[in-house]
Amino acid sequence: MPKNKTHSGAKKRFRVTGSGKLMREQAGHVHKFHEKTPQKARRLSRDLIVSAADTKAVKKLLGK
Repeated sequence: MPKNKTHSGAKKRFRVTGSGKLMREQAGHVHKFHEKTPQKARRLSRDLIVSAADTKAVKKLLGK
C-alpha cells in the first residue's frame, strides 16, 4: 500500500494548532495596500479558524 501524500497546495495554506484546530490566512492581505485603510490591513492580517463545513476536506488534504 503506498503512502498518502499531503496536498502541496494545502500545506502552504493551512496549519494545525496544538489543540488540533485548522487555521487559514484571510483573503485580501497580499497586495494593493494603497487602496486599503491601515485598520482594514490590520484586520486582514489575523489568521482565522477554518469553518466547520470545510474542516473535513482540509484535514483529508493535509493527511490528518
